[in-house]
Amino acid sequence: MKHALLVALARALQRKPGGFLFVDTHAGRGSYLLALGKKGGGVARLPEYPDGIGRLWQRSDLPDPLADYLALVRGFDRRARLPPTPRFYPGSPCLMQMLARPQDRLALFERQPEEASILRKNLGAERRARVQVGDGYASVRALLPPPEKRALVLIDPPFEDEEEGGQIVAALGEGLRRFPSGVYAVWYPLTGRVRAASLLEGLRGLPKTPTLVADIIVEPNAPRMNGCGLAILNPPWEFEREARSILRHLTDILARAPDASSSVRWLVPER
Repeated sequence: MKHALLVALARALQRKPGGFLFVDTHAGRGSYLLALGKKGGGVARLPEYPDGIGRLWQRSDLPDPLADYLALVRGFDRRARLPPTPRFYPGSPCLMQMLARPQDRLALFERQPEEASILRKNLGAERRARVQVGDGYASVRALLPPPEKRALVLIDPPFEDEEEGGQIVAALGEGLRRFPSGVYAVWYPLTGRVRAASLLEGLRGLPKTPTLVADIIVEPNAPRMNGCGLAILNPPWEFEREARSILRHLTDILARAPDASSSVRWLVPER
């Protein structure tokens, strides 16, 4: 969901010929081997992609925004032919690398030096992108306002720190102070451990900035994460309609329970 909406946001900004700056505060390594499972509590878990990108992989009936996103993921994974199942998945930096025009620029931040080194290798000789080891929240203050006079800032932290929500709101407050017209997107999980309602309340308290919230819940009673959301500050013109279409189709495809649902709503309405 996050990446489908991110692609749509980038495409909306690219409707104008001028370039924009993309800032990723928690960039990661940029490429992920889907066959690897995750570990939770020291116990290996099965790979999660069959219930995610795996459900979209062979579909040819998607609306244009989702088809655009899927084509990018397939292109990233493809070698000689399209494999029957996905093998490699692009993180936000590699997706944006594929989307970026010559006039667009990428500033990518990752705290873990090893992950940042892998990201540099995955991006290759990319002159439009700069990978930096450091605090992504501080990047918002350092890079704004950009020379391009337009920016898309993605804040996508791991939510391992109980104070993450406060850090997000503080970074956005500084970003809006320095560059009030920027587009800011914040991803968050829907799980008992992360207080999404508190985060959204903090966003509501920021200076009067139109804020659109998109949520998807694929399994309401799941024991761990049952969905996720993306809050978009200063969304592009008519992005609400596009987000509704994307989430409506994704909910049908990704549902793991009959009561799966999604919503797109204004946290802070447009003026």
